[in-house]
Amino acid sequence: MTDLLLYIARALVSNPDQVTVDVQEKETSITLVLHVAEEDMGKVIGKEGKIAKAIRTIIKSTTRNEPKPVYVEIA
Repeated sequence: MTDLLLYIARALVSNPDQVTVDVQEKETSITLVLHVAEEDMGKVIGKEGKIAKAIRTIIKSTTRNEPKPVYVEIA
């Protein structure tokens, strides 16, 4: 799941070498925290958050068989 998020984010940004993902696992959920360069933040979020919502939808659909729900945060 982190590889997929990295692949999607690196395809969207101008500085793909600055894209990282941190995994925060809790008892009830898993959160993937996406870090991108400051100037690429708008490209990952998109107008009215449409790209961010699409990324979250893709990750949610690919991890639906996981025992814990997976969330994506953009830092």
